[in-house]
Amino acid sequence: MARRALLGALAGVLLGAVAARAAYAAFTRRPPVGDVETWSRTNHRGEPITLLEGPAFVAGTAAAAAVVPGLPAGVRAAAVLAVAGSGGLGAYDDLYGATSSKGFRGHLSALAKGEVTSGAVKLLGIGVTGLAAAALTTRRPADIVVNGALVAGAANLANLFDLRPGRAVKVGLLTAAPLLAAGLRRGDPVQATLAALPVGAAVALLPEDLGERAMLGDAGANALGALVGLAAAVTLGRPGRVAVLGTVVALTAASERISFTKVIAGNPVLDRIDMLGRRPVEQAPAGR
Repeated sequence: MARRALLGALAGVLLGAVAARAAYAAFTRRPPVGDVETWSRTNHRGEPITLLEGPAFVAGTAAAAAVVPGLPAGVRAAAVLAVAGSGGLGAYDDLYGATSSKGFRGHLSALAKGEVTSGAVKLLGIGVTGLAAAALTTRRPADIVVNGALVAGAANLANLFDLRPGRAVKVGLLTAAPLLAAGLRRGDPVQATLAALPVGAAVALLPEDLGERAMLGDAGANALGALVGLAAAVTLGRPGRVAVLGTVVALTAASERISFTKVIAGNPVLDRIDMLGRRPVEQAPAGR
C-alpha cells in the first residue's frame, strides 16, 4: 500500500502539473471563451494581468483527475465534478459578475432587495456542486451534508485569499501538503493521489501568479479550494471533517468583518510567507 500511495502521489503531481501547464499554454493562444482581452484585468499595481490561469487550473486538474490511476470511480467522478462545477461557476462570475455586492452579506442583501447577483448564483451553484460531489463518495446523509459543505466552503474560502500574487496558491499548497503527507504516511493511495493533483497544478502555475502575469481568479481559486476540500472530505474521519469545516466557516465569517490582507501584513511569519517570491510590496499601491 505504501508503494501504491507513493506512485499515486507521483502520478498525481506529474499529471496535474503537465496538464495545467499544457492548458495554460493552449488558453493563452486561444482562450476557452472570447479572446485574450476578455480575460484581461488590472491588478493591484494597475498593471494588466490575465485570468486565464484559472481556466488552465480547472482544465488541467479535471483532466488529470479523469485519467490518474488509483482512484475509485466515485472519487474520480466527484473530483471532476467538484473542479469543473466550481471552476465553471467561478469563470461565470469572472466574466459576467458585478462588483457592487461582495461576500455573503452583500449577496444576501441584494437577494432581499430582489436582485439576483452573479455571486449569489455562484454560491448557490457551488453549494449544489459540493453536495453532488459528496453524494458520489458516500451514501450516509449526514456525511453528504458535512462533506458537501466542506467542498463548497473550501471553494469559497480559497477565493477570499486570491487578493495578492501567489497567495491563494500558497494557501492551497499549505492545506493540501499535509493531506498528501498523511496519505503517504498511512500508505493510502486514494488520499495521496487526490491531494497530489492540486499540488502539482498549483506548483506548475505558481511562477505565472508570483510573476504577476496571471491570477487564478474565481475560476481557479474556487476549483483549487473545492479539490482540497474534497481531498479532506474523502480521507478524514468525521471528527476531523467537522473540525475542518468549523475552521472554514469561522474564517469565512471573519472575512466579513476583517481584512485578511491587513492580518497577514501585521504578522511577521505570515507576511514573510505571503511575500515569498513576490516583487517588493513598496512598489505596489494599497489595495487590489
